[in-house]
Amino acid sequence: MFRVWGKLIHENHLIKDYTIELPGRELSRTKKVYKALEMLCDEFDLAVPIWLESNQQEFIKHARTRFNDQNFVETIDFDYLDFHVIEEDHVWE
Repeated sequence: MFRVWGKLIHENHLIKDYTIELPGRELSRTKKVYKALEMLCDEFDLAVPIWLESNQQEFIKHARTRFNDQNFVETIDFDYLDFHVIEEDHVWE
């Protein structure tokens, strides 16, 4: 199971949150990340944010990043979208 927790934060308060679950091992980790972000944005009725270099580096280190107004083409009414992988598939051999 691959799970991602998304949270919309405004003035240090949680506005909305949602957890995306992607079962199976058909997709690569990268494709799961992009798919989960797309599904999360659909749930929040947002355009999918743009990954900047800073987001990529933060995500590689911590499996977590924040998308703020610089990542969105449209105006947003929150401070940032926190995107966090909370569970990953493990292959035990």
